[in-house]
Amino acid sequence: MMARHFRTRPFPALMKSALLALMLAGTALPAQAQQDSRLPSIGGSGGGLIAGQQESDIGQQVMVSIRRSAPRITDPLVYDYVNAITYRLVPFAPLQDRDLTLALIDSPAINAFAVPGGIVGVNGGLFLNAATEQQFASVLAHELAHLSQRHFARRMEQQETSAPLTLAGMIAGIVLSAVTQSDIGIAAIAGSQALAVQNMLAYSRAHEQEADRVGLEILANAGMDPRGMPEMFEIMMRQNRMQGNRLPEYLSTHPLTQSRVADTRNRAEQYPDERIRDGQEYHLMRSRLQVHYAPSADVAVETFESYLDREDAKRNDAIRYGLAVAYLSNRQYEKAANLLNDLLARNPGRITFLVTLAEVRLAQKRLDDARTILQDALSRNPGNYPITFQLAETEIADGNGAAAAEHLKQLTRRLPGQEHLWLKLAEAEGMARNIVGVHRARAEYDVLMGDLESAQRQLRQAQEKLPAGAPQRQIVTERLAEITSRLYARNNG
Repeated sequence: MMARHFRTRPFPALMKSALLALMLAGTALPAQAQQDSRLPSIGGSGGGLIAGQQESDIGQQVMVSIRRSAPRITDPLVYDYVNAITYRLVPFAPLQDRDLTLALIDSPAINAFAVPGGIVGVNGGLFLNAATEQQFASVLAHELAHLSQRHFARRMEQQETSAPLTLAGMIAGIVLSAVTQSDIGIAAIAGSQALAVQNMLAYSRAHEQEADRVGLEILANAGMDPRGMPEMFEIMMRQNRMQGNRLPEYLSTHPLTQSRVADTRNRAEQYPDERIRDGQEYHLMRSRLQVHYAPSADVAVETFESYLDREDAKRNDAIRYGLAVAYLSNRQYEKAANLLNDLLARNPGRITFLVTLAEVRLAQKRLDDARTILQDALSRNPGNYPITFQLAETEIADGNGAAAAEHLKQLTRRLPGQEHLWLKLAEAEGMARNIVGVHRARAEYDVLMGDLESAQRQLRQAQEKLPAGAPQRQIVTERLAEITSRLYARNNG
């Protein structure tokens, strides 16, 4: 069922006030904008105290902490969409390094963040609150603008800070405490250094204004509607008003003012009014996440059935898909399958519908049907992530560990930073009785989780099980040497 792709944790109503002041370039880090239409370029690719490798080290440390502690969305369909829309924008962002790492946070709160080293985080709640793809993309464009202008690094440089890895621990604590709305990471930012970090993370009015300006340019050049940005700001302001006395702390610290909204709208209106239409996939993923964040499967079914009662929604494929996902979540499998088959009749070969239909058949334990759907889809879409992953899930359910491992190896080569894929590969290798494969997969998982000692042990065990001179032993030995070198550098740096 769809829910297995998510790891959820409870989220209290308000974030910790001391931590919200420290949020990283968040979507709601607004400051009052000025009306000057010609802004200086603050960012750029100039040098400074913080080198690219140091930024990369910070990003890696923060990502390890996110992997360890933050609730994550691992749904391949959702990941594939966010990856696609991000890389639609990336060619038009003045980034030095376009190799980004996406962190999808399983939280219904509206938020996104950017971390030095190319980390872009998005909350699932952004789908819930952005009514259009243009609004959703505007948040990503804003974050890419912060990265491209090196706003965070420049704040560090202004304060002549030269300990990026020390700061990485504090930054990780800030990110985790904000995205999990819990006490995770508070120890990492305790002490007198917290104020200095706060000053660096609280972006200046000029930085926010520049991120708005650059973000609008990114949207327009990518063929998307810059008007999505002021529309998204207005959604945030409405949420602010709805909070009443429970004002979110980040809006208290960084108020989203009418003047900033007006400034951004004025800038957006200078672009041609082309009435750009949303892609359907955005609304399919939005429906999928609406089901995920519904209080219960029953409520999700009732909600989407009520949507379909409206005359204007009867032919809305996104609503019908949402109802199918709700039926799947509620174990009403044949109702889900009937809806999905109807959708496929109107949209032949659409990957999202095919993968979800295979999920239904897998939930029904109709494994041959699921396999046939997915193999046919994969033949038309070689290498597709959601199809390949769901096919691996089907093979595991059918006890075919070796077949599942082959699919998962393809995915880990393409997406080596997705730690859940390495865990799934270890499971498949264990089922196939490939103990060396289990050790190797577990080692790569441990590396991503920052546990180099465990990775070293796993690789040593794999090495011991391979005969001298075997090609695979040479590969394991080389990887072991690399991990050992990294461990030595970390312990003696």
